[in-house]
Amino acid sequence: MEMISLAQELRENSYPGRGILIGRSENGKQAVTAYFIMGRSENSRNRIFVEEGEGIRTQAFDPSKLTDPSLIIYAPVRVLGNKTIVTNGDQTDTIYECMEKGMTFEQALRTREFEPDKPNYTPRISGILEIENGTFNYSMSILKSNNGDPTACNRYTFSYENGLAGEGHFIHTYQCDGNPLPSFEGEPKLVAIPNDMEKLTNLLWLSLNEENKVSLFVRYIDIETGKYQTMILNKNE
Repeated sequence: MEMISLAQELRENSYPGRGILIGRSENGKQAVTAYFIMGRSENSRNRIFVEEGEGIRTQAFDPSKLTDPSLIIYAPVRVLGNKTIVTNGDQTDTIYECMEKGMTFEQALRTREFEPDKPNYTPRISGILEIENGTFNYSMSILKSNNGDPTACNRYTFSYENGLAGEGHFIHTYQCDGNPLPSFEGEPKLVAIPNDMEKLTNLLWLSLNEENKVSLFVRYIDIETGKYQTMILNKNE
């Protein structure tokens, strides 16, 4: 697979929706993940990321303007032992609770499907990073309607063993802007992962459409020690 420019990919797409990035830093020492949200409606744009335990949660920036919390208020990131779960919805909790009971990432997601937001039927995208004894593996998933037909759910899981230094994969909910919004297609995109967390954070934030971007989370995890650093940017401050 050819590596693409992450900055160019984002700058040329005004509305990829919500996106997950997972990979390994160029020096091989850090497991890296990022998650961003965008919005077209006032309700979707009225959000911020806040830290919650080892993870994060979305929160209304102005509670008086919150009209429907069902698909926009959730915990995108939770940590279960040596596993970091990143998703675009409340399936974060499903994965956490099922894996706590001994189920796999894929088994947990078999209990869920795309979002019920007709006519978009927004895909549920999910990722998991697992660090153990100096090794780093990760998986990504997308659950989506069958070309806009909600009677069928198409399920795809992509697993990456021993993620290579300087490489990551990027998946997002929508191909582009539209009415209805077209679901992401194909495999997660191969992108470069730098050593510098601030550099990656700035690249993502500055490349996202200024009108539609809402919040960004970036985390670098030391593969040897499990210690991590986090950056959060919110358009609403």
